[in-house]
Amino acid sequence: MAVPKLIIGQYYHGKSLAHQTDPRVKLAIMFLFAASIFLIKNFSGLIILALSLFLLVGLCKLPLSLTMKGIKPLFYILAFTFLIHIFTGGKPWADVGPVSISIAGLKTGTFVDFRLILLVVGSAILTLTSTPIELTDAIEYILSPLRRIRVPSHELAMMITIAIRFIPVLSDEADKIVKAQIARGANFDSKNPITRARSFIPILVPLFVSVFRRADELAEAMEARAYRGGEGRTKVRELKMEKQDYLVFAIAILLIGGMVWIGRMPIF
Repeated sequence: MAVPKLIIGQYYHGKSLAHQTDPRVKLAIMFLFAASIFLIKNFSGLIILALSLFLLVGLCKLPLSLTMKGIKPLFYILAFTFLIHIFTGGKPWADVGPVSISIAGLKTGTFVDFRLILLVVGSAILTLTSTPIELTDAIEYILSPLRRIRVPSHELAMMITIAIRFIPVLSDEADKIVKAQIARGANFDSKNPITRARSFIPILVPLFVSVFRRADELAEAMEARAYRGGEGRTKVRELKMEKQDYLVFAIAILLIGGMVWIGRMPIF
């Protein structure tokens, strides 16, 4: 299977336990996992969390290169976050020209970047082991209590899923536009930031045109299939919790709880 440039919104076919687990359980575990990342206060907890993710990737039989692919688009954000912390993080340790490097900032910057990477990898595992339909049904189920206050849970779930699904599609579209502009002589490697920013204008305009075109085509396709929202709709596959789903959720709670406990201890 070819490795896509962006993994958010992609589904990797498999028959592992994670693929077969109820999507509601996977979403709940993802929320707990995301919360645990910000509850952990030391590197030991994050390292254990990272090892657990790598073990999960192996159990799901997901290509490691595919799972880690989502980190690459965040490179500039991670670098910016790291630099901001080491230059403004506390007592100066060494001077580099007009700025000072802080040991406390170095530690904090590494810690924050580590958190972001784990969050991206965890989200990647969720989307790679869940089809868009499964995610839509799970999100709709979670939002269903809001129907009592007239919140359209089905429509919200559909919008979220479509947005996630179209991320890799638009990424591929942008890549095609960039290659077309390079073939016409566009220069995207200029060291001047202003020149480089201007060179992206010929990309944004056709990309927005493509976005509106695809949205229009999607709307027409949904109307042709008599889509009228969630009222009265039935599902081919109803979500149903099995014994293995309860077991997976219980084990996940115990593991995440243990990692948070270790992550809040006064150790490295």
